[in-house]
Amino acid sequence: MSAPHVEPIRRPGLDFEGARGKLNRRIRDAVGLTQDPPPMCMDPAAAYTPVDGVARLVHGDLATMIVGGLGSLFLQMLHPHAMAGVAQHSRYQNDPLGRLLQTANFIGHTTYGTSTQAYLDIERVLSVHEGVRGVADDGVAYYANDPHLLAWVHACEISMFLDAYRRYGRVRLSPRELDQYVAEMAKLARDMGAENPPGTLAELRGQIDAFRPELRLSADGEEARRFVADGFVQGRLQRWAHRLFVRCAVGLMPDWARRQLGFRHSALVHRLVVVPAGHVACALVRAFVPPTSRATPAT
Repeated sequence: MSAPHVEPIRRPGLDFEGARGKLNRRIRDAVGLTQDPPPMCMDPAAAYTPVDGVARLVHGDLATMIVGGLGSLFLQMLHPHAMAGVAQHSRYQNDPLGRLLQTANFIGHTTYGTSTQAYLDIERVLSVHEGVRGVADDGVAYYANDPHLLAWVHACEISMFLDAYRRYGRVRLSPRELDQYVAEMAKLARDMGAENPPGTLAELRGQIDAFRPELRLSADGEEARRFVADGFVQGRLQRWAHRLFVRCAVGLMPDWARRQLGFRHSALVHRLVVVPAGHVACALVRAFVPPTSRATPAT
């Protein structure tokens, strides 16, 4: 006679991988990433950006991209013509997470996708921009595909993405890698039609300074600043994290930009409180949403 079958005793325990997966999903959902990331192209001949480049390292860290993305939004608000286009043609207040998803998909395809995917996304964005025209509060006409405005948006984005990674990222970038990142992103700027994209970090800083006479906080910009700074995410923990990331982003900006945006800033509080808290928050995000590693080209 065979021995009777006995069900094994199942002891209660913690499903760490399951919990990690749920938190990964919750973090991604909180910032609008409701779709899976695009597949990563590892063929150097087919990829839009270098498969072992700095852009893939910087853009693969969700935590620092959140900080840099917020900083980029605040900087962009200071150009009244760029802000007028957003205020008059965008649904950012009605569907902020949907807009973030569109931006994330564009960054993902142009960073990790094939040239074919990237050019399709670039053409789509330029096509949408064709209809973004109007008159700003100073009576001057604006056009979203204006090479000058595209240069401003590009400079805001890459400067803040890079500065956020330099302060809160997990890999220290050399001066050569800083210039390499700017040079890698110049290709995207040229394909978008931006005016004189910078090729080095020094050129990037110079380009932002050259825009300063054009910058001011318009009424549309002030409304957008309040909306983004006050937070549009749901849940107590998410709102606390959002406000911390806002303070981290504000700390990355030049003093003149903070003053124009009306942000209060204490260098001492930022150094002793905000930066350490930002490092902890970024580490927690990385624990559940691991960043991409520097890739090795396919052989």
